[in-house]
Amino acid sequence: MRWNKFFISICLLTMACQVMAKDSVEVASEPENRYNKYVQKAFDRWDMLIPRQFIVQNAGNMGALSAGIGWEYGHRGMWETHLLFGFIPRHESSRMKMTVTLKENFIPWSIDLKEGWSVQPLSASIYLNTVIGHEFWKSQPKRYPDDYYEFMSTKFRLNVGFGQQITWQIPYKKRRYARSISLFYEVSSCDLYIRSKIIDHSVPLKDIIGLSIGLKLQTL
Repeated sequence: MRWNKFFISICLLTMACQVMAKDSVEVASEPENRYNKYVQKAFDRWDMLIPRQFIVQNAGNMGALSAGIGWEYGHRGMWETHLLFGFIPRHESSRMKMTVTLKENFIPWSIDLKEGWSVQPLSASIYLNTVIGHEFWKSQPKRYPDDYYEFMSTKFRLNVGFGQQITWQIPYKKRRYARSISLFYEVSSCDLYIRSKIIDHSVPLKDIIGLSIGLKLQTL
C-alpha cells in the first residue's frame, strides 16, 4: 500500500513537471517564432534580387550587341526586368562606345506545344537606353543658342518594342546551368524616330523601326 502511494505521487509529480515544461517551452518559442519569421522574410527579400535570367541581344537601338541579367515575376512570370550592357562599334567615330539599357517586358500569354516547347505570341517592351561618352548630353550645352536643338537630350532614348518568342524547357535530367532557353525577336523604335515620323509623314517606316533577335537563358 505504501509503495502504491509512493508510485502515485511520483506519477503526479511527473505530470506536473511536464505541464510546467510545456508552458515554459510555449512561452519561450513565441519570440523565437517571431524572430524566425523575420529572418525568413529577410532572406525572401534578398532572394528576389538574385538574377533569374541571362540575356544576349543584338541591335534594338541599344548597340551592336548587348548582354545582361534579368528577373521575372508576376503571374506565370509575365513580367520581366532586364539590365543590359552593350557596345557601339567605332565605325567612323573616334572610339567604341558603351551602352546601358533598363528594359521592362510584358508577356501576357504562353501556348504550350509538344515535348517541352512553348510559344509566346506577344511580348511588349519599354526600355530606357543611354550611351556612355562625353559626346552625348542630358541637356543642351550652353555653347548652342536656345532651342537650337528641338529635342532635349542626346544621352537618353526611350524605346518601345513588340515581338514574339519560342521557349524550350530543358528536361530535368539534362539541366546544368539553365532550366529553359528562349529565342526571341523584336521590332522596336525610339522616341526620336517616332517624333520624326509624326512631324514628317514622308519619312519611310523602315527608317524608324529596327529588328533585333536575342537569346534568353532562364537560370532559376
